[in-house]
Amino acid sequence: MACAATLLAVAALAPARAAEVVVRVDKDAQRMTVTVDGQERHAWAVSTGASGYETPAGSFQPNRLVADHRSKEWDDAPMPHSIFFTEAGHAIHGSTAVRRLGSPASHGCVRLAPAHARALFALVRTEGMGSTRIEITGTEGIATGVAGGASGTPLDYRRLTSFNPMVSGIMVGGTEAPRRTRTP
Repeated sequence: MACAATLLAVAALAPARAAEVVVRVDKDAQRMTVTVDGQERHAWAVSTGASGYETPAGSFQPNRLVADHRSKEWDDAPMPHSIFFTEAGHAIHGSTAVRRLGSPASHGCVRLAPAHARALFALVRTEGMGSTRIEITGTEGIATGVAGGASGTPLDYRRLTSFNPMVSGIMVGGTEAPRRTRTP
């Protein structure tokens, strides 16, 4: 009896295993599916990168969560419930441009409807960034401009955005970074 009580007490104190969260973004279909421990929980329309602003393809792990982020590169544009997944500043985040969901329209991020971004953010925060994997597949056409050329030059996703949280993003030398605006 004492042994069983001890086992129950230890089990109660042990941290619960975090669920495996897989966020799959299909750039061809402009769709995201979210599975938790292999069971599909959500399927939503997204907007990925417009021409010249490709969303990177590959497998990523979130590296930062910011509930109320504003883009320092794109005129202080709101990026609510941001889940950053590259060092260059690519994120999954909410957008009020819901009419554009289902078609490429971003500067390289993955946009969601605000309520969907809030739900995904809460899920990743609850289960943990270490238990979350982001898989992005598909193409958005031939890149031109910032990252690659029409010649088919491989994209260098580090150059898609100048966002660097230590230099041009959030903080510079312990103070707020100066606001940068995009020039046409």
